[in-house]
Amino acid sequence: MAETIDAMPCAALFIGGSAGSLDVLLEIFPALRNDIPFPIVLVVHRKASNESLLTDLLKSRTNLAVSEANEKEFLSPGKVFIAPADYHMLIEQDQSISLDYSEKINYSRPSIDVTFQSAAEVFKEKLVCILLSGSNADGVEGLKSVNNFKGRVVIQNPYTAIMPYMPQQAVLNVEPHVVLDSHDMADYINKLND
Repeated sequence: MAETIDAMPCAALFIGGSAGSLDVLLEIFPALRNDIPFPIVLVVHRKASNESLLTDLLKSRTNLAVSEANEKEFLSPGKVFIAPADYHMLIEQDQSISLDYSEKINYSRPSIDVTFQSAAEVFKEKLVCILLSGSNADGVEGLKSVNNFKGRVVIQNPYTAIMPYMPQQAVLNVEPHVVLDSHDMADYINKLND
């Protein structure tokens, strides 16, 4: 019997969010299992002046290794990589990180679209992308790329989002594999590859 997309192993998990997404991340990370068998990449819109705040908050709430992503660093399983403030983050074919200071997209740098699109080209059907709360449409084009490469699109239920605009735009413009309430996300992530 042919394997369905949902049965495909997850090689990487990417999570994008903007305003209101921190609350969701702080709900997800304490509940994640310690032996996650894939890298987790976060692309969150934030001010450069608060650069280490997100990293420090997540480190205090999970046993997974959490760090700001570095140029040419390779994605590795069980580690959380955070896109640095004020840089676009792309994934190269060898699964290394490339940082870029080109113009803002959707008023944002890092752009969720840029990261999701590059990840879709690398991980294809083994990619899972989650889009969280936010107040602009960043992430929609990236999720379209994920779908085009047969990856899995997960969108936060807009009714559970502090800022519903971003997930609403995604639900309206992209065919999601699943729409999840924030309190169901950790369980979904923990069951990937089971």
